[in-house]
Amino acid sequence: MSVVEREVAAVVATDPLRIAGRDYRSRLLVGTGKYKDFDETRRAIEVSGAEIVTVAVRRTNIGQDPDEPNLLDVLPPERYTILPNTAGCHTAEEAIRTARIARELLDGAGLLKLEVIGDGKTLYPDMIATLEATEKLAQEGFEVMAYTSDDPLMVRRAEEAGAVAVMPLAAPIGSGLGIQNRYNLREIVENAGVPVVVDAGVGTASDAALAMEFGCDGVLMNSAIALARDPVRMADAMRQAIQAGRSAWLAGRIPKKRYASASSPETGLYF
Repeated sequence: MSVVEREVAAVVATDPLRIAGRDYRSRLLVGTGKYKDFDETRRAIEVSGAEIVTVAVRRTNIGQDPDEPNLLDVLPPERYTILPNTAGCHTAEEAIRTARIARELLDGAGLLKLEVIGDGKTLYPDMIATLEATEKLAQEGFEVMAYTSDDPLMVRRAEEAGAVAVMPLAAPIGSGLGIQNRYNLREIVENAGVPVVVDAGVGTASDAALAMEFGCDGVLMNSAIALARDPVRMADAMRQAIQAGRSAWLAGRIPKKRYASASSPETGLYF
């Protein structure tokens, strides 16, 4: 490891992402769908440096079918925090039932990404159902990371309902459009009392860096990596973008101005 790499590692180690009382070095969370096979999934996620990987319980075998390949064989829970999600659920009742099944499959693990989809075209969340499910699951001891709209008021309601993290969309799921409502995202970040993890809409590394420069605590993505021409290389780009964006946020950017400001001193000239 080079001197620069050691310095980067030291900075990351002193600035962990804390979710539900646990610390993570990486602020990049990744999905596991849409890869061509489990080997590509494994290689891309290893390169990404992600420690939290999310799995759609209704669409991916993590032990439900002993005769089919098991994702956990290539992404072992001893190495990764497996974050089950309720993708494909359209009612609070469906999501709650799926969450309970996930907890059984993962030996009682309670960390959960809650998704309740309200519209099949845009895949926007049904926030009323999301709030209902968040409150119920929190009462049952789940640590809910709630996928939400980018409405600051609805995000606040999710936190009040018991979410341990809020996950506002940047743009529709899988669209790759990047952050479409910067004002709302800034409002969410400035007022949240729990981690803010941008979820959905990231297309490339600059989108991820921008989310971090806004002060978000993390970014979750799947399509941006899995559907890239070279998923492994894109996973590495996303890893670097997250680190760069976070460092820029901590360093503090210069104010924007409408006019020039000389880089060199204008006083004390030699001639």
